[in-house]
Amino acid sequence: MKTIILRTASTYLLPVLLLFSIFILLRGHYSPGGGFVGGLIASIAWVLHAFAKGLENTKGLIRIHPGFLMPVGLALAFLSGIAPIVAFDMPFMTGLWYPEHLPILGSLGSALFFDTGVYLVVVGVTLTIIFTITESA
Repeated sequence: MKTIILRTASTYLLPVLLLFSIFILLRGHYSPGGGFVGGLIASIAWVLHAFAKGLENTKGLIRIHPGFLMPVGLALAFLSGIAPIVAFDMPFMTGLWYPEHLPILGSLGSALFFDTGVYLVVVGVTLTIIFTITESA
Protein backbone atom coordinates (compact mmCIF):
# COMPACT_ATOMS: atom_id res chain seq x y z
CA MET A 1 0.00 0.00 0.00
CA LYS A 2 2.35 2.71 -1.22
CA THR A 3 -0.03 5.49 -2.21
CA ILE A 4 1.24 8.96 -2.90
CA ILE A 5 -0.69 10.26 0.09
CA LEU A 6 1.00 7.81 2.47
CA ARG A 7 4.46 8.47 1.00
CA THR A 8 4.02 12.23 1.26
CA ALA A 9 2.51 12.12 4.74
CA SER A 10 5.24 9.83 6.07
CA THR A 11 7.89 12.31 4.95
CA TYR A 12 6.36 14.97 7.19
CA LEU A 13 5.18 12.70 9.98
CA LEU A 14 8.55 11.05 10.68
CA PRO A 15 10.25 14.12 12.20
CA VAL A 16 7.06 15.23 13.96
CA LEU A 17 6.53 11.81 15.56
CA LEU A 18 10.19 11.53 16.55
CA LEU A 19 10.06 14.97 18.15
CA PHE A 20 6.85 14.02 19.94
CA SER A 21 8.49 10.83 21.23
CA ILE A 22 11.33 12.93 22.68
CA PHE A 23 8.74 15.21 24.31
CA ILE A 24 7.03 12.19 25.90
CA LEU A 25 10.42 10.88 27.05
CA LEU A 26 11.33 14.17 28.72
CA ARG A 27 7.87 14.59 30.24
CA GLY A 28 7.89 11.09 31.70
CA HIS A 29 10.01 11.55 34.77
CA TYR A 30 7.46 14.06 36.10
CA SER A 31 4.16 12.77 34.73
CA PRO A 32 2.79 9.74 32.85
CA GLY A 33 4.81 8.80 29.81
CA GLY A 34 8.51 8.26 29.72
CA GLY A 35 10.86 5.88 28.04
CA PHE A 36 8.46 3.06 27.19
CA VAL A 37 5.73 5.15 25.60
CA GLY A 38 8.23 7.46 23.90
CA GLY A 39 10.09 4.45 22.49
CA LEU A 40 6.86 3.00 21.10
CA ILE A 41 6.00 6.30 19.41
CA ALA A 42 9.48 6.49 17.86
CA SER A 43 9.16 2.90 16.64
CA ILE A 44 5.76 3.66 15.13
CA ALA A 45 7.31 6.59 13.26
CA TRP A 46 10.00 4.37 11.73
CA VAL A 47 7.55 1.57 10.90
CA LEU A 48 5.22 4.05 9.18
CA HIS A 49 8.15 5.29 7.14
CA ALA A 50 9.13 1.72 6.25
CA PHE A 51 5.58 0.93 5.11
CA ALA A 52 5.44 4.03 2.95
CA LYS A 53 8.95 4.23 1.50
CA GLY A 54 10.30 0.70 1.81
CA LEU A 55 12.45 -1.05 4.36
CA GLU A 56 15.78 -0.39 2.65
CA ASN A 57 15.10 3.36 2.48
CA THR A 58 14.24 3.42 6.18
CA LYS A 59 17.32 1.40 7.12
CA GLY A 60 19.38 3.93 5.17
CA LEU A 61 17.96 6.72 7.33
CA ILE A 62 18.56 4.94 10.63
CA ARG A 63 22.20 4.18 9.69
CA ILE A 64 22.80 1.86 12.66
CA HIS A 65 21.24 -1.51 13.32
CA PRO A 66 18.40 -1.17 15.85
CA GLY A 67 19.81 -4.16 17.73
CA PHE A 68 22.75 -1.97 18.75
CA LEU A 69 20.36 0.25 20.74
CA MET A 70 19.39 -2.58 23.09
CA PRO A 71 22.73 -3.09 24.92
CA VAL A 72 23.38 0.66 24.95
CA GLY A 73 19.98 1.28 26.55
CA LEU A 74 20.43 -1.54 29.05
CA ALA A 75 23.85 -0.20 30.03
CA LEU A 76 22.49 3.33 30.48
CA ALA A 77 19.57 2.13 32.61
CA PHE A 78 21.85 -0.08 34.69
CA LEU A 79 24.40 2.70 35.21
CA SER A 80 21.68 5.11 36.30
CA GLY A 81 20.55 2.56 38.87
CA ILE A 82 24.01 1.71 40.18
CA ALA A 83 25.30 5.32 40.30
CA PRO A 84 23.90 5.95 43.81
CA ILE A 85 25.74 2.88 45.14
CA VAL A 86 29.07 3.83 43.59
CA ALA A 87 29.00 7.59 44.16
CA PHE A 88 27.07 8.11 47.40
CA ASP A 89 26.76 4.73 49.14
CA MET A 90 22.97 4.86 48.76
CA PRO A 91 20.58 2.01 47.82
CA PHE A 92 20.20 0.79 44.23
CA MET A 93 17.90 2.97 42.07
CA THR A 94 17.82 5.88 44.53
CA GLY A 95 16.93 9.04 42.66
CA LEU A 96 19.77 11.52 42.28
CA TRP A 97 18.86 15.07 41.27
CA TYR A 98 20.96 17.96 40.01
CA PRO A 99 20.21 20.90 42.31
CA GLU A 100 19.87 23.54 39.57
CA HIS A 101 16.84 23.88 37.29
CA LEU A 102 17.76 23.52 33.59
CA PRO A 103 15.82 25.56 30.99
CA ILE A 104 14.45 22.81 28.71
CA LEU A 105 14.87 19.67 30.80
CA GLY A 106 13.70 21.02 34.14
CA SER A 107 15.20 19.13 37.06
CA LEU A 108 17.83 16.74 35.78
CA GLY A 109 17.92 13.44 37.62
CA SER A 110 18.85 9.82 37.34
CA ALA A 111 15.22 9.00 36.42
CA LEU A 112 15.73 10.74 33.07
CA PHE A 113 18.78 8.58 32.31
CA PHE A 114 16.87 5.44 33.29
CA ASP A 115 13.97 6.49 31.04
CA THR A 116 16.39 7.19 28.19
CA GLY A 117 17.81 3.69 28.57
CA VAL A 118 14.31 2.22 28.47
CA TYR A 119 13.56 4.37 25.40
CA LEU A 120 16.58 2.97 23.55
CA VAL A 121 15.78 -0.62 24.52
CA VAL A 122 12.15 -0.31 23.39
CA VAL A 123 13.12 1.25 20.06
CA GLY A 124 15.81 -1.37 19.50
CA VAL A 125 13.63 -4.36 20.36
CA THR A 126 10.57 -3.15 18.47
CA LEU A 127 12.42 -2.23 15.29
CA THR A 128 14.51 -5.40 15.33
CA ILE A 129 11.38 -7.53 15.58
CA ILE A 130 9.41 -5.58 12.96
CA PHE A 131 12.31 -5.36 10.50
CA THR A 132 13.10 -9.07 10.89
CA ILE A 133 9.48 -10.02 10.24
CA THR A 134 9.32 -7.68 7.24
CA GLU A 135 12.55 -9.05 5.74
CA SER A 136 11.42 -12.66 6.05
CA ALA A 137 8.04 -12.00 4.41
